[in-house]
Amino acid sequence: MSKYYLFQDTKKCIGCRTCEVQCKSNKALPTGPRLCKIVTVGPRFVGGLPKASYVFMPCFHCEKPWCVAACPTGAMQKRIKDGIVFVDHDHCVGCKACISACPWGAPQWNRELGKVVKCDYCMERIDNGLKPACVTVCTTHCLDFNTAEETGNIRRERHAKYASSLE
Repeated sequence: MSKYYLFQDTKKCIGCRTCEVQCKSNKALPTGPRLCKIVTVGPRFVGGLPKASYVFMPCFHCEKPWCVAACPTGAMQKRIKDGIVFVDHDHCVGCKACISACPWGAPQWNRELGKVVKCDYCMERIDNGLKPACVTVCTTHCLDFNTAEETGNIRRERHAKYASSLE
């Protein structure tokens, strides 16, 4: 599993897709590939009113990534120091085996490059002590990026606050 966790508070997300736009801009992606995406769930009726929810879908940086196992050239890799799964474009031959292997659709085809691209948590930013680009522009601050341990603590605090507000 990755050392890091990108957490979304779905109660705060308004589906503005600013995270998607910033990701594409930061990675200079053409039309087509989306390294993260907002999936709309609903609408469903709550109290007689339509309500939609939005789920942020980046790469999950799996503990045993199928995309890495499927890559015949070693272009799809997992960093030992933090578990981030990334594409080494110098070795990618564009066979798309990783795209077929990933059950989440994280690897995407970049027609301009003729190679695969995927969310790498903006590892160049992380290496410089920054958060991923998508997190820095989230208008409602529903995205948070921390170590898995820190995220667990944040989630427990949020649940405790929510539970106490019901009393």
